Amino acid sequence: MQTGKPRAALLASPGMGHLIPVLELGKRLLSHHGINITVFVVTGDASLSQSQLRKVSEAAYDLLDVVLLSPVDVSGQIDKTTSILTQIAMMVHEALPSLQSAILATEVPPIALVVDMFATEAFSVAEELMMLKYVFITSNAWFLALTVHAPNLDNEVDQGDHINNQRPLLIPGCESVRFLDCFEQFLRQNEVYFRMGTEISTADGILVNTFHELEPQTLAALNGTRKLGLVPNAPVYPIGPLVRPVQPDLRSDALSWLGMQPTGSVMYVSFGSGGTLSAEQTTELAWGLEKSQQRFIWVVRPPVENDSAATVLKRNSSCTDFPDYLPEGFLNRTSKYGLVVPMWAPQAEILSHPSIGGFLSHCGWNSSLESILNSVPMIVWPLYAEQKMNATVLAKHIGVAIRSELLPSQGVIGRSEIEAMVRKIMVDKEGEAIRAKATMLKSCAEKALSKGGSSYNALANVAKDFEIRMQSQNAKAD
Repeated sequence: MQTGKPRAALLASPGMGHLIPVLELGKRLLSHHGINITVFVVTGDASLSQSQLRKVSEAAYDLLDVVLLSPVDVSGQIDKTTSILTQIAMMVHEALPSLQSAILATEVPPIALVVDMFATEAFSVAEELMMLKYVFITSNAWFLALTVHAPNLDNEVDQGDHINNQRPLLIPGCESVRFLDCFEQFLRQNEVYFRMGTEISTADGILVNTFHELEPQTLAALNGTRKLGLVPNAPVYPIGPLVRPVQPDLRSDALSWLGMQPTGSVMYVSFGSGGTLSAEQTTELAWGLEKSQQRFIWVVRPPVENDSAATVLKRNSSCTDFPDYLPEGFLNRTSKYGLVVPMWAPQAEILSHPSIGGFLSHCGWNSSLESILNSVPMIVWPLYAEQKMNATVLAKHIGVAIRSELLPSQGVIGRSEIEAMVRKIMVDKEGEAIRAKATMLKSCAEKALSKGGSSYNALANVAKDFEIRMQSQNAKAD
């Protein structure tokens, strides 16, 4: 018999984009709702050590019981054509025996297993151990709607019409998805993605890293009284935005430089932990930033041809040899108003800095939520995964961003267009409405997370489900 508060197990698949929100979810379940948490992390090699994990989120590391599962190696099973999603799924599959053993070894058996969206195969472990099974969608509700709807589509009629004729894909109750915006694994008919959509629908509950005011129409379609057939049996809980908090005492050269710039004057440029540009696109971006004559801080990594996700599952290495891939004289010409940072910068701290006035982003969902929570308007530049859908959510549905109509996969975005977009966000009158919307959404996000807010209450309902299951198990034990 268990006493006190129940314990839940959280499972994070490989990649910082999944690990960080899972850790933040664990912190909120523990700190705000009293649920004891063990976080299990799937790792691809020994590079993610406990000390590195502490750097990712020291607060989460100190609060939570974090277990790195035995590293798995799938290098012999993949080649250059294997998608990132398939690689992650293979790693999760190989880690399942280690996960089951680790759960069985816990002193207090967890009531529930909460997996991130790419680890739904682990539901088999939850079923065998008679645990509740929840999934945490670390992206937005529109992506969830597409994912759970995809397995129900007629291959020849619905998918064929979308893929072959490039017509919008209709999702009940939601905005339709343009062919150009659709998740790339849907377009490739990736069987792992379609299996994931089926498994998500079998969950006892679905957590989504969004909030009601951000996607009211989509959440109503997923979780309204009619539910429109998307997930008829599983409640959907918008519990975000969950992002890594700012470390107030962090020191870095980038933050020191920002401290010398006027309020709202700097464009932050970063393509996340995994995004890469081609050599030609890197050159055009450099010229566009220079021509704009706006202050900027640019996190740069060496260009990679024909692979915009080249570093998603690879450990970053330092690189300072900028002249090899930046225009000749660029660093000298922009030294008075620009800062180029190799490989990585403290993004949460940069976006919260008062000198930041805009964010040119690959629009990964974590980065998008960080931008919203700091009321920073965006230039969205999607590269891979569901980022094209994210870009449309931010620019078209919500109105906190602008974007080029030319996708990076279609060609190179030229320096003149980049210059125009930067100036539109930073100085043009047209950007004022975008900045105002970003400020309004920040207030909505903070309210949703506060006690009594929509996201707070949604997570409280999840915690209540865990407590009911523990009471039921205790009653059976009596």
